[in-house]
Amino acid sequence: MSMFRIFDVSGSAVSAQSQRLNVVASNLANADTVAGPDGQAYKARQVVFQTALMGAGGDPASAAGVRVSSIQEDASPGRRVHDPKHPAADAEGYVTYSNVNAVQEMVDMISASRSYQNNIEVMNTAKNLLQKTLQMGQS
Repeated sequence: MSMFRIFDVSGSAVSAQSQRLNVVASNLANADTVAGPDGQAYKARQVVFQTALMGAGGDPASAAGVRVSSIQEDASPGRRVHDPKHPAADAEGYVTYSNVNAVQEMVDMISASRSYQNNIEVMNTAKNLLQKTLQMGQS
């Protein structure tokens, strides 16, 4: 594998983790919301990753990166709280909040940011190795 292919693989991972961080931020921003744009409680979203071949023509020796294949809504029910005075309460006096688990989202955020940082470090290391190789060729 070419040294330049490392940038493609790590770059795809950085892009995927960036999208994951955006989804986590959206989930956390809506953790305590009652109704979304459609009048229903916000549903947490999760990023689904897929392997992506980085070479041309499906070459079996090519490197594999990652891409976001979809962003799916969590189908679990929202948290119901009894608050009959709330304007969004139903006939029984319950308010349905989003199904976002803030603790799980924080764990996902830490995981995504660590993955992002690790892939940036891989690219920096590859860049330094290429620079040292060029310096050796100059002497």
